[in-house]
Amino acid sequence: MRTVLIVEDDLVNARVFSKILTKRGGLNVKHTENVEEVMKIAHAGEADVILMDVSLSRSVYQGKAVDGIKITQMLKADPKTAKLPIILVTAHAMAGDRESFLDQSGADGYISKPVVDHQEFVDSITALLPKETGKE
Repeated sequence: MRTVLIVEDDLVNARVFSKILTKRGGLNVKHTENVEEVMKIAHAGEADVILMDVSLSRSVYQGKAVDGIKITQMLKADPKTAKLPIILVTAHAMAGDRESFLDQSGADGYISKPVVDHQEFVDSITALLPKETGKE
């Protein structure tokens, strides 16, 4: 089963995303806002795609405050995790934000909150999942 890592500091959003992805998408879900844990899961290959909240308000990594953009940049700069698809999720959905966030972070996709169309949400995530090779 494919696994989506949800990096989100709002528990309500995390629960909603998790429910949509497991019920409608048939996906396995992990959730954390702990940056060390995100790095560990990414490096261990325990996630097939990451949903990354842009404005993580409480996240700290190596003593510095980091947001979803910074975490995405770190993952994309590391050859071991560079190919891991990352989708930014944000309530900051003003004109130009999408392009700006994608350019800054190197992320593979962008979804604005609130998620209204659940099927579109699942489809945009499953579209970025690496193709299965020799499994199932």
